[in-house]
Amino acid sequence: MREFEQMEMQFFIKPGTELDWFAKWKETRMKWHQNLGFGAENYRFHDHDKLAHYANAATDIEFHMPFGFKEVEGIHSRTNFDLSQHEKFSGKSIKYFDPEMNESYTPYVIETSIGVDRMFLSVMCHSYEEEKLENGETRTVLHLPAALAPVKLAIFPLTKKDGLPEKAMEIMNDLKFHFNCKYEEKDQIGKRYRRQDAIGTPFCVTVDHQTLEDNTVTLRYRDTMEQRRVAIADLRGIIEDQVSITSLLKKLQ
Repeated sequence: MREFEQMEMQFFIKPGTELDWFAKWKETRMKWHQNLGFGAENYRFHDHDKLAHYANAATDIEFHMPFGFKEVEGIHSRTNFDLSQHEKFSGKSIKYFDPEMNESYTPYVIETSIGVDRMFLSVMCHSYEEEKLENGETRTVLHLPAALAPVKLAIFPLTKKDGLPEKAMEIMNDLKFHFNCKYEEKDQIGKRYRRQDAIGTPFCVTVDHQTLEDNTVTLRYRDTMEQRRVAIADLRGIIEDQVSITSLLKKLQ
């Protein structure tokens, strides 16, 4: 299964620049992990003292699991071993002509390799919580990074009458084209909140009788359980900024 669980990138570079690029990719990949919001203290590098015969630098990014720091990603400077082996056994030249240097060379490779299963495990281990509330109750909540949460927004009518379901579906039919939404009207509102907490939905919207008067709704935040009144017209902008993978990637700049 390992071949299906590894996400790898081969980054081709000019010989002699590999250690600079190795340092750059270490910084970039660590920043990506830390931007998930699990705390910088839960990550560390483990630089390799013993290297494979083809490598001149290697490190692991380790995450603090409940059972200790474990590797979730490897970064390696593989020199020109990969492409030179292809050349050797294929009998074909695959050298790159560099117009700036006016010469040909076999590119060196920086490889990053992240385990899908290990990444999933680290996210789940850090996100899952059985939280004790002030009223003595316990809620199960998944503090998933908003960009990774399967459902971004749940929309609830407060009751099943008085036009509230129709208004809630109107909001649903507008926002479902921008991110994954879930509509629910079964049970009391508190039970609906708990169900969404358990699957990691970062936002819930409740449509009530005031909504019909002024086109505002109650927006609830999963992690803090804070609730605030916002205009329906502002919902997309507020939520999309938080749940978009683009917003996460912009933090790498």
